[in-house]
Parts: sequence; C-alpha cells; structure tokens
Amino acid sequence: MSTQKRQSFSPDFKREAVRLLEQGDKQASQLARDLGVARNKLYRWQEEIERHGGSAFPGKGSRQNTSKTANEESVLRAENKRLREEDI
Repeated sequence: MSTQKRQSFSPDFKREAVRLLEQGDKQASQLARDLGVARNKLYRWQEEIERHGGSAFPGKGSRQNTSKTANEESVLRAENKRLREEDI
C-alpha cells in the first residue's frame, strides 16, 4: 500500500486563487487545472473567505511552512500564464 502526501496550500495561495476565480477571466475548471487544485477546492476557499474575511485560513502548521515555496511558485506560474495570455 502506497502513501500519498497530502497537498497543502498557503493562505496567500488560497486568497490569490479565489481572486483569480472571482476575476472571471477563466472558467473555474481551467483555473483549477492551471493551479493544480481540484475545482471544488476553489469554491470551498471562496466560501471560507466570504464567511471569515481576513481571518480565513488561520492555520500555521509546519506543513504549510514547508510547502510555502511550492505554493508561491504555483501562484507565480498561474499569474505569469495569465499575463502572457493577455499580451497575445
């Protein structure tokens, strides 16, 4: 039996993903693929922000710190792709 590492995303990554979702430039399914997350996660994060505003995603677990660089890289890649598409 293999063990899979659970993905974790930083609060900044989640907020940026929701911002891009609400911006509406892409369909949620395409945005989710670009960011490497499940589409329903985007909607759950959006609900969390709507419910709790600035206090959404309060966790400070060690998993979050170890994957922060990877999450930041994913956000930057998505933003870079969006900017390249706007330039076309």
